[in-house]
Amino acid sequence: MGAIGYYLFYAVNWTITLLPLSVLYLFSDFIFIITYYFPGYRKKVVKTNLKNSFPEKSEAELRQIERNFYKHFADLMVEILKLRNMSDASQLKRYTFSNTEIFDKLRSEKRDVIGVLGHYNNWEWPTLLGQKIKYLSIVIYKPLKNKYFNRFMNDQRTKDGLKIAPTSMIIRDIINYRKQKINTFSVFIADQTPPGNELNHWTTFLNQDTAFYTGAGKIAAKYDMAVVFLNIQKKKRGYYNMDFELLFDHTTGIEEKVIIEKYVRRLDEQIREKPEYWLWSHRRWKHKRPLPDA
Repeated sequence: MGAIGYYLFYAVNWTITLLPLSVLYLFSDFIFIITYYFPGYRKKVVKTNLKNSFPEKSEAELRQIERNFYKHFADLMVEILKLRNMSDASQLKRYTFSNTEIFDKLRSEKRDVIGVLGHYNNWEWPTLLGQKIKYLSIVIYKPLKNKYFNRFMNDQRTKDGLKIAPTSMIIRDIINYRKQKINTFSVFIADQTPPGNELNHWTTFLNQDTAFYTGAGKIAAKYDMAVVFLNIQKKKRGYYNMDFELLFDHTTGIEEKVIIEKYVRRLDEQIREKPEYWLWSHRRWKHKRPLPDA
């Protein structure tokens, strides 16, 4: 996407997303038909991921999960685009938060906190997160290759005061805020595939050998940060709840891989409960665990 294409997309998106979600979901129904049937979007990737993750399920069960995933995926596309024209009142009605009281004690102790979650349900809507938990909240992101779409997504994420930081800059930002005596809640969407030179932690995830980033665990342990799992659940179409689960109160002396492993086990459990809400179109298993030295 070049500059002209970006501004055209921006203008069209701005205009269309003035429509209420009830109307936009009609577009979602059409997107579902296109992505699932004609000609389909990454169907082979989705089918392979599901089959390898759930070998115990029948073909009929896998097809149902696949179909439900594409329906949710179409809704997610519309919801992400709608974010630009959502009021705070509408967001707070459609995206609620529970168990926020765990932050009261951490805040009273002036503790920094790490948040971990996966690409599960709608992870883009909680731009009012910092206001609800009264922490300076930072979402760590991996910059997109297309600079224009990267700008579009970042503008949406920061529209309500949420901070963002690329993975390469988060430690610098945390240190700077600590010097200013500002406590932070740094959120890692930690189920992305590490590049080939960062395959430091291998584990079993969804029945497969899987590499995970260890950055969240490394930072938490270094600065004795609490670790919280962000459990996003879909209540009904267009309505979500984010529940906060404390995984670690203190992390000093705990190995970073132990921290990451607890997150992985919780994410695995979450996905197995309602698998259609995870991002199955992602090429998550493109790397293979290296064979042990002979």
